[in-house]
Amino acid sequence: MVRNIKLTIEYDGSAYHGWQSQPNGITVQETLENSLARLTGQRPKVIGAGRTDAGVHAEGQVAHFKTESTLECSVLQRGLNALIPRDIVITGAEEMSHDFHARFSARGKTYRYEILNRGHRSAFARNRCWHIPHPLEAAAMQAAAQVLLGRHDFSAFRASDCCARHPRREIRKLEIQQADGWIHCVVSADAFLKHMVRNIVGTLVDVGRGRQDAESVAEILRGRDRTRAGQTAPGKGLFLVSVNYP
Repeated sequence: MVRNIKLTIEYDGSAYHGWQSQPNGITVQETLENSLARLTGQRPKVIGAGRTDAGVHAEGQVAHFKTESTLECSVLQRGLNALIPRDIVITGAEEMSHDFHARFSARGKTYRYEILNRGHRSAFARNRCWHIPHPLEAAAMQAAAQVLLGRHDFSAFRASDCCARHPRREIRKLEIQQADGWIHCVVSADAFLKHMVRNIVGTLVDVGRGRQDAESVAEILRGRDRTRAGQTAPGKGLFLVSVNYP
């Protein structure tokens, strides 16, 4: 009997070329598939809820795979954690109905972007944040963030090679949180375009430095021109926090 197993996964993406398997570097998907082949004697395709980019981290990535293995989910979880590298951890494993799909069943995702905003960098967080030594005005960033709430055409914030069928997405929450030299950008949406969060963060950083304001961000959104928005923030500061399901 074929079973459908859901995995919840935490990983430090520093050593990986993103989630999706590719020929030019090791990925999280490939690592999990190799370990499942050793554990079960079968090599299933592990389908993730989202394709995180190189260097991007996850606290709550979700994936599923089909298997004929009779191993209990708790055994699968312990076995995988014994085989995979220490920068990946399976935090949950459960059997789902056959119609569950990690990507297509999702109703939304939440990401967090971390900025270290102080004069000196961090030796410990160097692969987990964007270090910006110049002062940023978090209140101005929060005001500009409100412009992006709701359902819009986010063409100005998508990568040029984004293959999504359409650019309309609904941002449900976009908060700028500041504390102890850190700025956290937390964003929830029904779905995301390629580099959408990183491009939004790059634009909000321009606002924090006084180069843009809320009205100019609104104009960028309406203009749908990627060249007018800010730079793409480095992948190492981005975390997939959670995936929401019905």
